[in-house]
Amino acid sequence: MFAIVPMLPPWILLDPILSDWSREDLGRGDHSAQGLGLEGTTGKATWVAKSEGIIAGLPIAFRMLQLLDPQVKCTAKLAEGFACGSGQVIAELEGPLASLLSGERAALNVAMRLSGVATATRRFVDQLADLPTQFVDTRKTTPGLRLLEKYATRVGGGTNHRLGLDDAVMVKDNHIAAAGGSIAAAIKKLRSQLPFPLIIEVETETLGQVMEAISAGVGVIMLDNMNLAQVQAAVQVIRDRAPRTKIEVSSNISLENIRAIAETGVDYISSSAPITRSPWLDISMRLQ
Repeated sequence: MFAIVPMLPPWILLDPILSDWSREDLGRGDHSAQGLGLEGTTGKATWVAKSEGIIAGLPIAFRMLQLLDPQVKCTAKLAEGFACGSGQVIAELEGPLASLLSGERAALNVAMRLSGVATATRRFVDQLADLPTQFVDTRKTTPGLRLLEKYATRVGGGTNHRLGLDDAVMVKDNHIAAAGGSIAAAIKKLRSQLPFPLIIEVETETLGQVMEAISAGVGVIMLDNMNLAQVQAAVQVIRDRAPRTKIEVSSNISLENIRAIAETGVDYISSSAPITRSPWLDISMRLQ
């Protein structure tokens, strides 16, 4: 269980997005709930997890319901980042019955998606529990959901990589090609343009590129598409020649190989898997 829960993005950023999602589902109005003539009727409901997983996104889902109707009261029965069991009540809701019914699907979708990301992240993080290596996400996120998916990564115990292109400089293979095929040339040009204090990270695929990155004095060297033996060799060279440089490994990361990679002594292992390949955690609402 993770006692430290990451800060939520500020509501001034999230509220317009959450309201748009509710409007998308409401369309011209909820014919089902409104047609039942529920005006003035209040009710209670619970949210129940239908499988095991890590809970994430309840405050955000609650906010959606309260933006729809400020009279809705939401109580989390399980804190963010804690594990739930199948059949466990994770939240209790109370308020106008029509609002509970109209807001159910969009709010549940958010909680299920983010809990799925947190659950998958935790599986990777657990493999590194006794090691200093940090598990890191990527910019492979769902358009419009990046802030929340990266929040869910943190809830699962992971670390965020760049939130956007303006966070740091990542020199990838296509950047190197665009600079004429030289890491040194790319770094020299970038340093003449960058504002302080952006860090520079370079993606490398060969030991020769690793040596170029060391000579350029970059802050982080990513070892990309390397097998375990190549990673071990590159880590040894970097630690010997540039001991203050951080090392990241990416590509083809799995639950089966992540620990062996971490044991080479790298600082970070990044993967898009928790965001791009995680199933949703199934949660349902039950009226009382």
